[in-house]
Amino acid sequence: LAADRLCRNRPRPTRVGFFGTGLIARYIHTFLAGTGWSFDTVGVYDVSADSAAGFRGYLEQAGAGPAGSAGAVTVHGSPEELIRASDLVVFATVAGRPHVTEPSWFAHHPVVLHVSLRDLDPRILLESANFVDDVEHCLKADTSPHLAEQLTGGRDFLDGTLDDVLTGRVEPPADRTVVFSPFGLGVLDLAVGKYVHDEVARSGRLHVVDDFFHELRRYG
Repeated sequence: LAADRLCRNRPRPTRVGFFGTGLIARYIHTFLAGTGWSFDTVGVYDVSADSAAGFRGYLEQAGAGPAGSAGAVTVHGSPEELIRASDLVVFATVAGRPHVTEPSWFAHHPVVLHVSLRDLDPRILLESANFVDDVEHCLKADTSPHLAEQLTGGRDFLDGTLDDVLTGRVEPPADRTVVFSPFGLGVLDLAVGKYVHDEVARSGRLHVVDDFFHELRRYG
């Protein structure tokens, strides 16, 4: 959703780069492909060569590569190569602290899906337009936005929330790097669960499984 809405006032990205190649990256790619995105190139970078190779194999099997329609796949040798070669950058790592520290790598002003939240040095955020899903939720636990808040002593570096963009209260800039940092909202899981429950109930196919929660004592 953020990739779509944050790109609507700029040319739609044709070069995507995945920084981190685990299951989260896989599902983000699957979702992008399933919602109509197509790319000329798909970049891959991971500190594990085996993981990068495995993700490349998945991408080619999913339709990317020379014979596919989802773009040529390139495994990059460095973070800088990946970022500079991508208009849409997806961070999906397990990093516990910032490890991408050079703002100049983003001079071409990509849209960044900062899904893993702790990859970017706060100086990069301070030179970018920043959007989050929920301000209070995201600015804690030493996420990159939280570090930016600690560094500056305030939240003026935030341009808004995804809701602000959806409702038209804020227009993402086309001439700056745009970083989306989503902490994830549990209420979304509840909303999806309720929707599924209601649809199944409406169809008459809802069944109760007796003793599904067979052990209710926390420690048995």
